[in-house]
Amino acid sequence: MTTLATAGSRSSLTAGKLPGWAPWSILALSFIVSFTVFGLLSLGGEVVDYNIAGALFCSMAIYVVLIVVISSISESRRVAMDRLMTALVSTAFVVALLPLISLLWTVVINGIQRFDAEFFSWTMRNVVGEGGGIVHAIWGTLLITLMATVISVPIGLMTSIYLVEYGRGKLARAITFFVDVMTGIPSIVAGLFIYSVFALIVGPGAAGGYMGALALSVLMIPVVVRGSEELLRIVPNELREAAYALGVPKWLTIMKVVLPTSIAGIMTSVMLAIARVIGETAPLLLTAGYTLSLNTNLFSGQMMTLPVFAYNQYMNQGTSPDAAVARAWGAALTLILIVMLLNLLARLIAKYFAPKVSKR
Repeated sequence: MTTLATAGSRSSLTAGKLPGWAPWSILALSFIVSFTVFGLLSLGGEVVDYNIAGALFCSMAIYVVLIVVISSISESRRVAMDRLMTALVSTAFVVALLPLISLLWTVVINGIQRFDAEFFSWTMRNVVGEGGGIVHAIWGTLLITLMATVISVPIGLMTSIYLVEYGRGKLARAITFFVDVMTGIPSIVAGLFIYSVFALIVGPGAAGGYMGALALSVLMIPVVVRGSEELLRIVPNELREAAYALGVPKWLTIMKVVLPTSIAGIMTSVMLAIARVIGETAPLLLTAGYTLSLNTNLFSGQMMTLPVFAYNQYMNQGTSPDAAVARAWGAALTLILIVMLLNLLARLIAKYFAPKVSKR
């Protein structure tokens, strides 16, 4: 009797339940239906333009309707309401991602047209119509961003260490206030500031890669300071106190305990700072200048960067508008790929330098 009662209670609890694979199957069916319909609509027009954002939104709308209807028929009202709320939360997540997905889709579709050997091995020197490449812009972007990172990371990291470990009183509050103000400075203001400073020192019309790096460092430093400061604050005080109890001086505690513990987060904040400035156009137009040839000397002559290249190709299309627009989209896609590769490199570095945790 006890065995029969237990079996009956188990069957009553599991009766009227959709199998675990059912929601995923309904979601897959919704995506298939929506993407198929949008594909047929795009092929039916004169211009093939696949609306991936609309397809994703309609897929989630179809999924919400189907999961609620099927759950209401086969399950209880309480479970159906739970599935409705889960579907709505999932839909909200997809809607939040729609701008990013749409942006990536548009850049990939338009930029992949010029991903060839010529595009990554030629410059725009003596190129009037079709052809040409972005090798000079890639080198300019990498060199200027590298110099800006070399300037900004030590300054920002040491400032955050001072604020967390040493800073007290009015000076620390003043530094925090000015860092917060610098975080909201428009990028064009940073470019105008560096241009004005060197116009007074060197003379009007001065431009070079080092000036672009200084303009980007003005934008990078506050991001590095704020990110590193928050990460240093979450390091447990017990680790510091344990080092002090062993007689380790404070500076060595910071070097050997605090920084290694938070190195992964610090690398993330550095990557956020790089991603913040690597796509800036306005300050580089004023400071780094514009050139059609390859220049790898940061301290001599103007340098081209990918954001400036994309801007100029789109605004000054010349005799071959289609070729110029294709080069602009290709430069934008290349810039996104560079940011992704730098992010991956930062994660590998953080994983390598992070403190090892023994597994028992």
